[in-house]
Amino acid sequence: MNLLDYLPGVPDFPKPGILFRDISPLLANPEAFKETTVQLEALAQRFNYSHILGIESRGFIFGTALAHQTHKGLVLARKPNKLPLASHRESYGLEYGSDSLEIQQSTLPQGARVLIVDDVLATGGTIIAASNLLKKAGFEVAGALTLLEIAGLNGGKSLTQSGIPNKTLLVA
Repeated sequence: MNLLDYLPGVPDFPKPGILFRDISPLLANPEAFKETTVQLEALAQRFNYSHILGIESRGFIFGTALAHQTHKGLVLARKPNKLPLASHRESYGLEYGSDSLEIQQSTLPQGARVLIVDDVLATGGTIIAASNLLKKAGFEVAGALTLLEIAGLNGGKSLTQSGIPNKTLLVA
């Protein structure tokens, strides 16, 4: 099964010059989604981690599936002002703007080793921000795992240069 067949590119979304990868067809096909989860689990075995951090919003999907499959705890990195309790925050730049991520201060236990999970790796800015957020909050980053890396944007290289071990399932 070629999983890239289920990830069509949508040109000029959310703005001109951006090629958005739509995960909807992959999620709508139970066999493709199951195969994706199995392959992500195989990649995740290369990391020593106690918890998974899913990045809002599409990282929630793959983080949840992987947490279920591996019997690990799941933590959510949310957009600003969506968490009810005291939170840690990290701002970062995107290829088409800027944003922030937050995690609730009381969610992870002391000593947690966290695997960051997201759907698409572009420049690496979001995952680097998530890593910085976890480190500032006192947690260890085990690495990062993504479904797809956008070729030519050097996200994997940026993560490696930032000291974040990383694996991606597909490159397009």
